[in-house]
Amino acid sequence: MEELDGNGAAGALSEVFAVDVTAARGECAGCGNVAALAEARVFMDAPGLVIRCRNCENVLLVLVRGKDRSWLGVQGLAWIELVPR
Repeated sequence: MEELDGNGAAGALSEVFAVDVTAARGECAGCGNVAALAEARVFMDAPGLVIRCRNCENVLLVLVRGKDRSWLGVQGLAWIELVPR
């Protein structure tokens, strides 16, 4: 599976959020690391987009897209700070 940095998720996430989520900072619920999502590890070849903490490998965010809807799981983030454009 090819690994990208968090910027690889920009296109898919821009279809769900009105702001650039890769610029958002968040806290990993696993290890407490605080970083921009652009610094996280992104896996695009999973059965959806998976973003993992670069520090501890915890799954931060999962995005699965269907024909007419999307499912978003952010269970691995203690919080996320979105910055408007």
